[in-house]
Amino acid sequence: MGKRLTQIATRTGDNGTTGLGDNTRVSKDSLRVHAMGDVDELNSHIGVLLCEEMEPGVRELLVEVQHQLFNLGGELSIPGFELLKPEALLALDNALADYNARLPKLEEFILPAGNRAASQAHVCRTVARRAERAVVALGAVENVRETPRQYLNRLSDLLFVLARVLNRMNGGDDVYWKSERLARGSE
Repeated sequence: MGKRLTQIATRTGDNGTTGLGDNTRVSKDSLRVHAMGDVDELNSHIGVLLCEEMEPGVRELLVEVQHQLFNLGGELSIPGFELLKPEALLALDNALADYNARLPKLEEFILPAGNRAASQAHVCRTVARRAERAVVALGAVENVRETPRQYLNRLSDLLFVLARVLNRMNGGDDVYWKSERLARGSE
């Protein structure tokens, strides 16, 4: 892996390039750098979410997700290298099944709202979708393993479910969309 940072202001990026983990330099507007940035932003938003009150199991899951996102970002920064393991995807699948089973069946669309923790989980979900799109775009022009794309896809689903879980803390509920079309159909 590349060098660990010992100095933050290196000035090596002043020319519009950045270093990858394999010591190559690429433009800061490359698809790879966009994907790395979106994953980093997602990880930062999850850090904000972790400032909120939540049950210990959700907290532990999100901390593990942060570590896996760091692996994913590292993998993106070193073309051809594998850091995100398939077991990380399996852990998301298991968590998704577990938390989804605790929730009532969803029969209406919900808004990305509710308490602050749930709302932040929805922000994380949308950033995960953007990161997934960035990885898909990168994969269209460069070789990218499928695990990072799958991980982000599954993570966005899990974040949706966790937003519902977080909305139920202290007796809350989802915030349902009031569809005019659905309302007219029930008249």
